[in-house]
Amino acid sequence: MSAKKEDFAKNLAESLVLQQISDAFGLSRMNRNLHQLVYLSRQFTNTHITMNFKLFFLAIFAMFFSTACKEGSSDKSASSATASTSTKQMDTSSQFGGLALYTLRDTLSQDPKAALLEVAATGYKYIEAAGYADGKFYGMTPEVFKAYLDEVGLTPISSHHGDVTLDNADEMIAAVKAVGFKYFVIPIPPMGHFTFDPETKTLGMSEELEEISQIINTIAEKCSAAGLACLYHNHDMEFRANSKGIVPYDYLMENSNPEHLSFQIDLYWAIKAGVDPIAYFQKGPGRFKSWHIKDMDDQGRFAPVGTGSIDFASLLKHKDEAGLEYYFVEQDMTFDQTPMEAIKISHAALSSIGFE
Repeated sequence: MSAKKEDFAKNLAESLVLQQISDAFGLSRMNRNLHQLVYLSRQFTNTHITMNFKLFFLAIFAMFFSTACKEGSSDKSASSATASTSTKQMDTSSQFGGLALYTLRDTLSQDPKAALLEVAATGYKYIEAAGYADGKFYGMTPEVFKAYLDEVGLTPISSHHGDVTLDNADEMIAAVKAVGFKYFVIPIPPMGHFTFDPETKTLGMSEELEEISQIINTIAEKCSAAGLACLYHNHDMEFRANSKGIVPYDYLMENSNPEHLSFQIDLYWAIKAGVDPIAYFQKGPGRFKSWHIKDMDDQGRFAPVGTGSIDFASLLKHKDEAGLEYYFVEQDMTFDQTPMEAIKISHAALSSIGFE
């Protein structure tokens, strides 16, 4: 090889090694750093690298090995924290407000733990579940679910059970109790009394109000006996008078014991039905322990809180009369954002509206 070609080869080899050293310093994991450095060290056998450069490389190797070891120790801790969802280090002091997990039902079905961690990171403080099946919440036993919520800094407040019956109520109540929820929520007329027209996408209910009321009241009494509070959650059909001229929501309020049954008012659905929530606060003061909040866009569709036409600030002036204890952001469907994006928009608007 000519002197020129040999010098060129040396310069090229040294440049490549320097580039690889630079790349190694940019890596974040100790095992990857050391793996690359070991690979580089093997290049010492390359005859096109000068002795002076080899000495320089050895010095760099020694310095980087020391740094990598420190980094590795740190990374192992970080990795361990990540494996346990980094929850022990999470600052929950700025968290506030609740989220109805029904909003994220599709996301939760794919990776519930990652979704819950993101909910906590978004700033929500407490949650309402809507994913109980086969004795588990989102695929986790009540004990595991409770432990994970504690780990990520989320407080369990209420749980929806649309498939509750007089036969399975005791088992569901026990599971809700095991997680540490305070409220058992009946979200629709139970035991086959809820209807849905897929063509018109209209929600409805049977007119057997006495039977519906008896079922709800029996479940509510079971909840009280177990140390839980029971809530009934509305849509719009409960505010529409039936063929007998009876408004189902009024019937349920008038034919239930406030000691056992309270209400979770979904403000969007009440307003969609054309009623004034404040009038109901006045009709049943102290019975509206929980609110579902979502906004209404100019097409009457669900929208993130703060982006639509619902005057939450005015409603909040009556929170004490209503008996409000907890509120939950919920969005049944999203149109211009993903569900996760929507809950972040809503949370960012809460404090400016007056929610704490």
